[in-house]
Amino acid sequence: MKKKRLFLIGLMGSALTLSGCAGFQTSNNDDNAVNEDGKTVIDFWTFWGSEIRRPVIEQIIADFNESQDEIEVKHTYLPFGDIWTKELAAIAAGDPPDVVINDINSTALRGQENQAMNLSEFLEEDDISDRFYPELWNATLHEGDSYGIPFNTDTRVLFYNKDAFEEVGLDPEKPPTTWAELEEYAEKLDVKNGNDYERIGFYPRWGIDFDVWMLNSDGQNYFDENNNVQIDTAANLETLEWLKTWQTRYGDNVINAYKAQIDSQQGNPFFNGSLAMYAITPTFYTQIRDYAEDLNFGVAPLPEFESGSGHTSWGGGFVAEIPEGAANPEASFEFIKYLTDVDAQEYWAVQNFDNVANIEAAEKAAETDEFTDDGSMVYQMAVDNMEYTLLTPVPVVAPDFTSYINPNIEEFFLGSMTAKEALAKSQAEVESLVEKNSQ
Repeated sequence: MKKKRLFLIGLMGSALTLSGCAGFQTSNNDDNAVNEDGKTVIDFWTFWGSEIRRPVIEQIIADFNESQDEIEVKHTYLPFGDIWTKELAAIAAGDPPDVVINDINSTALRGQENQAMNLSEFLEEDDISDRFYPELWNATLHEGDSYGIPFNTDTRVLFYNKDAFEEVGLDPEKPPTTWAELEEYAEKLDVKNGNDYERIGFYPRWGIDFDVWMLNSDGQNYFDENNNVQIDTAANLETLEWLKTWQTRYGDNVINAYKAQIDSQQGNPFFNGSLAMYAITPTFYTQIRDYAEDLNFGVAPLPEFESGSGHTSWGGGFVAEIPEGAANPEASFEFIKYLTDVDAQEYWAVQNFDNVANIEAAEKAAETDEFTDDGSMVYQMAVDNMEYTLLTPVPVVAPDFTSYINPNIEEFFLGSMTAKEALAKSQAEVESLVEKNSQ
């Protein structure tokens, strides 16, 4: 599952021409938008429109509205592909929503571009930063100030088939802990019939991709703390060449055939035992629950590069932001505090089987009796794995930098570049991007 870096910085110039901003519940031209009961009305934009998530967020909103008599929150749903385009258009037009859910790894960029409000004035009076995992909180900062409040997050873990382990003589309670063990286990778990595979032990580019494995190998992002580019490194070179060995081992035809099954979701080969290990987000459990309820499986951290190097994983997530120019920022912040407090976060976590940003809520959700035994096992792993989970905030000097890296790496996997060539070209292109944006 590739990272979705959806920051839309290049759209500001065309934002004024966009239509489709109808349906706003408040207007920046009316700083005292109130309903008939005298409550301040604020408009909350999300992309949660599914039959599972929409009722949950709307129940949280209803609970907030009933909890006090000064603010009424109205929910505006916009599709995932539209919400941020329309937000930028609304900001440019001077008529933004009051609260919007946005990508956490791009928060600093929106702060720099004056698209999200600096929350320091609210946090000076009501510091809620200690509610959240430090990695999440730090991702909201630009020049030391927060521009969004963490809402939910995720991590990456390893699911494995315990019955397949037993079949080949592996201990089902001892999943692989290093890359070397991962290869060893996969080779034992492979079942080949002629040129076809009846079972594949593991393939590292299903569920996660090369960027997560690069992070896993040495715990290093593409940038250091001073925004120095560190793409063309020995660790990244070793990682790419390691990934290529898996591609060579199974061949593109087998890989593509399995990938088609994975993309169908309910036909995922992990469900019927033809894929023995699979690295993915913990929410994959809900698909197991729905499509393979009798599957005997375990879950573990991603194997570390080598013994002692650490079980590094990657995470993303979303924040609640107040767009720059919002009409009622005080009311907006009051709602955000409720949205990210323990009760609302625990409810979201349990109902959606989703990692939440609030530490206390996450720990309470892990102890709920509303999950099955398997569900509790996976959710507890998700919570525990946050200790090893890194975020990769987009540097303000390199917006959309992945669009420079990813095509080069894909050329390597296609065979038209060596790993060294792909990394060196990516390094040069991103350095040029940083230099241009630093002037």
